[in-house]
Amino acid sequence: MSTIYARFARHIDALLDELERGGQLPAGLDRRAVAVEPPRDPAHGDLATNAAMVLAKGARTNPRALADLIAPKLASLDEVESAEPAGPGFINLRLAPEIWRQELVTIREAGNDYGRLALGKGERVNVEYVSANPTGPMHMGHCRGAVVGDALATLLEHAGFAVTREYYVNDAGGQVDILARSAWLRYREALGEDIGAIPEGLYPGDYLKPVGFRLAELYGPKYLEAPESEWLALFRRETVAQMLDLIRADLALLGIHHDIFASEAEVQASGAVDRALETLRAKGLVYEGMLEAPKGETPDDWEPVELTLFRSTRFGDDQDRPIKKSDGSWTYFGADAAYHLQKAEKADHLINIWGADHAGTVKRVQAAVSALTDGRVDLDIKLVQMVRLFRAGEAVRMGKRLGNFVTLADVVREVGKDVVRFMMLTRRADAPLDFDFAKVVEASKDNPVFYVQYAHARISSLHRKAREAGIEPDKEADLALLDDEELALVKLAAQFPRIVEGAASAHEPHRIAFYLSELAAAFHAQWNRGNDDPKRRFLLENAPEITRARLELASAIGQIIRNGLGIMGVAAAEEMH
Repeated sequence: MSTIYARFARHIDALLDELERGGQLPAGLDRRAVAVEPPRDPAHGDLATNAAMVLAKGARTNPRALADLIAPKLASLDEVESAEPAGPGFINLRLAPEIWRQELVTIREAGNDYGRLALGKGERVNVEYVSANPTGPMHMGHCRGAVVGDALATLLEHAGFAVTREYYVNDAGGQVDILARSAWLRYREALGEDIGAIPEGLYPGDYLKPVGFRLAELYGPKYLEAPESEWLALFRRETVAQMLDLIRADLALLGIHHDIFASEAEVQASGAVDRALETLRAKGLVYEGMLEAPKGETPDDWEPVELTLFRSTRFGDDQDRPIKKSDGSWTYFGADAAYHLQKAEKADHLINIWGADHAGTVKRVQAAVSALTDGRVDLDIKLVQMVRLFRAGEAVRMGKRLGNFVTLADVVREVGKDVVRFMMLTRRADAPLDFDFAKVVEASKDNPVFYVQYAHARISSLHRKAREAGIEPDKEADLALLDDEELALVKLAAQFPRIVEGAASAHEPHRIAFYLSELAAAFHAQWNRGNDDPKRRFLLENAPEITRARLELASAIGQIIRNGLGIMGVAAAEEMH
């Protein structure tokens, strides 16, 4: 869909073409940094462009002189009331009021598609998120990455990308052997044995009791006295499968569903790591060598061992990375490289949502993707900081090994899916987030979930009350009756497609939550003016024409709130309880 901002970007592009043809600008200037955006101060106008500022150096001219060339051409457009150069090369535009009134019509006609873009042009994006070890139910430590990844996937779809949602199952490491041994203990318990206290190092949580009962149903007492070599692989496979069923059910409570669950064990068994290694070797990027001792280690503490190393320093990493251990087994990095090559064969872009504790592996994996794909596929890794839980002002502590973690399912059941999802997006992913059980359900303007939902509920109530008063809100409205303050709300609403574009380009879904909070606050402020002056109310029973115009405005705000919440995976409230 065409937006006001995109339309004026095309206008500016055409004017720059005209200046090039007239010899007033050199041909071939890089225009990628030219932007159209709202001015920082709304008093300066409706739109602003930095075209003169960013092109002046390449054009070997003064930014203000170039602005003086561009501004008159913009002012000549029928849609523009004025175009004024300002500061170090900005041009502020003031548009005709009819442009903003027409945008209300555009929002109504586009409906759920308002803000949908063709930015991605159908390019394939693989978004991998959650990917928690399959050793238990989802807890709140997993929740933020799950929501950020899922909202980002929806945001990219909204922006015109073809998205695959993927979960990488870490089922090849030592932690799944510990899981299998823990399940074997519960299997013995299910068959009537008193197992006593759970030994140190095993998972003690009661969530493994149903797994033990299921294993007892499947195999009876067959493995009670059997050596570990006979049951470990079987119990590992069965337990991981049951844990994944539990994880899928937990994620479904948040409205999250993945397209692919990729197994690390299957990646290794398929020979994919060998293929990745040979691909890198053929490029001259693998060698046999020894790493330097880690910082702080003395020669007595460190015994150098010859390893198979990837030249990741050629791609910006701080040291080369081992793909194979000295015993011939694959390193985690080797398996990761192969897995990412597998994803890259079916995608144009890769995005990983990782916990902040994985920060140390970012450069090496990005280096591997760049090397394996010759730079064809880019990998963006978003690090998600921890969530701190509070109840009654006290921090809630978690620990899976201790069995006392706070499950995602319990939190969703207590406060609701929509509250959880919205709250996970109220901060940048790389900033810590506090989740207070009392505050997230508080009916206060300080609670962004409530404030946005309340705005939508108020709009829904307006339409119900209008019909009760005999005013049909769907009848064509005279939008010329809207005043400057009301048109200011339209101008904010019209930014939504631009917000979607910026959020999708930066892979930052939290921008949608920030924008909705701003839009809701502006709507509530307009509502409150009606409390101070009854003539400013949205619903005036004795003035149906102005009421219909204001209802059209309210409907547009409601539509954008629904569309934005839809990207976030949050339902819009029709009424507040």
